[in-house]
Amino acid sequence: MSTTRVPAALAAAAALALACAARGPSPFAGARLVDLTHPFSSETIYWPTEEGFVHETGFRGVTERGFWYEAHRFRAAEHGGTHVDAPVHFAKGMSAVDELPLARFVAEGVRVDVAAACARDRDHAVGVADLQAFEAAHGRIPRGAIVLLHTGFARRWPDRARYLGHPGRGPEAAEALHFPGLSAEAAAWLVDARGVAAVGIDTASIDPGPSRDFGAHRALGARDVPAFENLANLDALPPRGFTVIALPMPIAGGSGAPLRAIALVP
Repeated sequence: MSTTRVPAALAAAAALALACAARGPSPFAGARLVDLTHPFSSETIYWPTEEGFVHETGFRGVTERGFWYEAHRFRAAEHGGTHVDAPVHFAKGMSAVDELPLARFVAEGVRVDVAAACARDRDHAVGVADLQAFEAAHGRIPRGAIVLLHTGFARRWPDRARYLGHPGRGPEAAEALHFPGLSAEAAAWLVDARGVAAVGIDTASIDPGPSRDFGAHRALGARDVPAFENLANLDALPPRGFTVIALPMPIAGGSGAPLRAIALVP
């Protein structure tokens, strides 16, 4: 931003703040806030080939000048915990995290409950038939919506064995995963037939655990649509009528990033 434009931008921001204050109550007044994000800690589940989330203590205590001060460090892979997969993760030349428009992250939400099917088969691949059954009961998935797939697996967090289907780490463990996901056909249908903004799920991957070709990732990525993974508390959402706000760390060139996701339920 050039120095000649800073004062105008600051003035506009101040005017907007004053206007919001003058309107009185928050536009979110009366809405129920649902946190869709698992906290990041040493227990946070990452893909078996990744180290995981590391929070390193820097300084914690009273300084020589007599006041309290804390400052620490963290390191983590792009893909782990509640996070976004940018299209470039599985589609060369498509958008990185910082290149995606905000409309992909703030939109009307739709929760598709497939928990019963996933309880019967922990490798269940959500198909077009599952999505059409949802529409028969709750109406057509609106264009530009964020579709959240509720498998029920968030209740298993942070038990790696119950959540991933295997407790281990390393390449061999990555070949032994068992959890539900989205089929490639259904991923393509959500974008091509319904024009969704993003798709999220409460498992470790938008593809089922046993997948080796990652068809859902590839289908969404090729269409420049992001996926949200490891979501929490989807069981607290209605099928329709809520808003999703899922904002990632805007890592320049990132193939993924930590996500703070919430829902506003009237």
